Amino acid sequence: MITEDRSTPDREDRTVPRFLMMTPIAENGMELLRRAGEVVSGEDVGGGDALADLVASGDYDVVVSALDQKFTAEVLAGARIRGIANYAVGYNNVDVEAATRAGIAVGNTPDVLTDATADIAMLLLLGVARRAVEGERMMREGRFEGWSWDLLVGKDVRGAVLGVAGFGRIGRAVAERALAFGMEVVFAPRPPAHREVSDEELGDLAGRVRQVTWEEMVEQADYLSLHVPLTEDTRHLVDADVIARMKDDAVIVNTARGPVVDEAALVTALREGRLGGAGFDVYEDEPAMAEGLAELSNVMLLPHLGSATEGTRAAMAELTARNAIGMATGGEIPALVNPAVREG
Repeated sequence: MITEDRSTPDREDRTVPRFLMMTPIAENGMELLRRAGEVVSGEDVGGGDALADLVASGDYDVVVSALDQKFTAEVLAGARIRGIANYAVGYNNVDVEAATRAGIAVGNTPDVLTDATADIAMLLLLGVARRAVEGERMMREGRFEGWSWDLLVGKDVRGAVLGVAGFGRIGRAVAERALAFGMEVVFAPRPPAHREVSDEELGDLAGRVRQVTWEEMVEQADYLSLHVPLTEDTRHLVDADVIARMKDDAVIVNTARGPVVDEAALVTALREGRLGGAGFDVYEDEPAMAEGLAELSNVMLLPHLGSATEGTRAAMAELTARNAIGMATGGEIPALVNPAVREG
C-alpha cells in the first residue's frame, strides 16, 4: 500500500513518462517505450554509481533495470519513482518490502524464459556427465589422437536420479526433459522447507516424479539441479554440510541464483574428489567466480546464458516494457511482484 506521496512538480508537469534505462533491452521493447514516452540511457546520466541520486531526482517515472542494480532500502528511502521494471525473472536486487512501503511498483519477467533456462540446465547436466568441455578443449588443442576405449569416459544419464530443488515452472520443465532422457526424477518444492504437493497440482507429472524431502534428495541424487529463488533461506542452500551428505560422484547444476551455492565449499569438494562435477550458469559474486573454479576440469561454466535466445529475450523485453508503461501511466502491470502497492 502506498504510504506517502512521491509525486513531484516536475513529474506532474510532464506530458509523457520518462523511462530511465539502467540496462539495454531488446529493440522491440525499446520501441514500445519510445512510443509511450521519453527514454533516457542510464550511462548518459551517471550510470550505476549514480543510481541513488537518479531515483531521488524526480526526473524519471520508471527505472528499467537488471539484476546488477541494487535497490536497497537506503536507495529507495529517497526515491521519487513510480516503478522498477526488472529485465529478468529474478528480483532479489530489489528490497521489495521497502519498495512497497514507498509506493513503488516492482515488475519482473516470469513465464517467458522457462524453456530457455530449462534447456541450459540440461545442457550443463549433459555437458558435465559426458565430459564435453574436456573433449572440446582436447579437440581445440590438437590432442585428440584417435578413439580409445577409455577416452573421457563419462557418466550415464538414463536411469540416474535427478533431484530438482524447487518445482516451479523451470523446475517442472527440467523434469519433463529429464524424463525424456530416461532419468528418475525426485523433487523438493521449496527447500529447505517442506510442503506436500498433490497429484492435482502436479498435473501431467503426477505418477512420473516422486516428492522427497530436501534431506532425502541430497542423499539420493546423482544429479542435483537448483531452481529456487534467492532468499535468506536459500542463500548457501548448498553448503559444505550439504555437499558432505551427497554422493561422491554427484553433479550439481545451478541455473537459479549464484549465492544459492557456497562456491568456495564446492571448489574444495571438487578438488578433494568428494563431488563428481558441477555445471554453473550463475555465480555467487557474478561476474567473478570463486578462486579455483575455472581451473577444474570437471565443471562446465557458462556466462549467464539461461534466457539467451532471440525469442526469449524479445519476449522479456516486451514484458519489461509493458510493465514499465503500466507503472508510469497507472495502467495494467502484467507481471507485478508487489500487488499490495496498488491496494488501498
